[in-house]
Amino acid sequence: MEAIIDANSGHAGSYGEDFWTERFGELVREHFGDAAAGFPVFNGTGANVLAIDALTRPYEAVICARGAHIDIDECGAPERYAGVKVLTVETEHGKLAPGDLDAWEPRRGDPHFPQPRLVSVANATEVGTVYTAGELRALADRAHELGMLLHVDGARLANAAASLGVGLGELTTAVAVDALSLGATKNGAMIGEAVVFTDAAAVEGFEFVRKQGMQLGSKMRFLSAQFEPLLGTDLWRRTAAAANEKAARLGAAVEELDGVELVHPVEANGVFARLPREAIERLMGELPGEHPFYVWDEDVEVVRWMCSWDTTDEDVETLVDALRASL
Repeated sequence: MEAIIDANSGHAGSYGEDFWTERFGELVREHFGDAAAGFPVFNGTGANVLAIDALTRPYEAVICARGAHIDIDECGAPERYAGVKVLTVETEHGKLAPGDLDAWEPRRGDPHFPQPRLVSVANATEVGTVYTAGELRALADRAHELGMLLHVDGARLANAAASLGVGLGELTTAVAVDALSLGATKNGAMIGEAVVFTDAAAVEGFEFVRKQGMQLGSKMRFLSAQFEPLLGTDLWRRTAAAANEKAARLGAAVEELDGVELVHPVEANGVFARLPREAIERLMGELPGEHPFYVWDEDVEVVRWMCSWDTTDEDVETLVDALRASL
């Protein structure tokens, strides 16, 4: 917020022709390498969809894990806007493996079938697990061998990096990731995300793609300015680590309760647990707010509890106590 207030002074150029957006570009190069280029956008769906659109043609396809954000939580935006087919893979703990990319190779060149061009993975994943640098490198290598590119949905990239104790570039540029959607709001920003290409020379015309995609505003500086405290200091790591620590604390506490089963490893800032249906209903009624948490899979009674940069120990204790009472 202070960064936004600072940007609201004096006169500045419009549509990203300003000091703060120029500084954002410098920060992108510091984290992702001298060849990288970044473009602020308003939201995560915009970042994902525009990255996909820039890297594919309408007869092509993007491969992702079943349940990925681009699969079920973006209202079909990749298909409608980019015109691509989303091909999904059933995974263990939300993570693709290199061999998963081979499934559609027998249809390569078949004019009746969409041609796989892009692999998209979320890190951290939709179920709170984390790809290591080695796992990402193996995916990138196999994707490139098959003539595909690798995109990372990095809405929670900071959480993944903090979990592994590495930098943002070590999970992207260093392992041959081609593009990423860089999250900010899930790590404390008020509004805005970014699309980053690790080799800007390999992607032409994204400024036009962004404009057509309605993600270019006249006062982009208010988006760009927020990245100064996040990326210009270690704030991104501290806030992400705080969220991860609370999730680890929550996971350890609920795992000890009879009737609770963790269904995925707690590696970032999310806890996924199976509870009796009656306990879910009682817990929903016990906690404040209309929707205090998300029922991830109603068929198997799995719930999702997410911790953020401002989750407190008291918040964790309140949830654990309420859960204990509901069982």
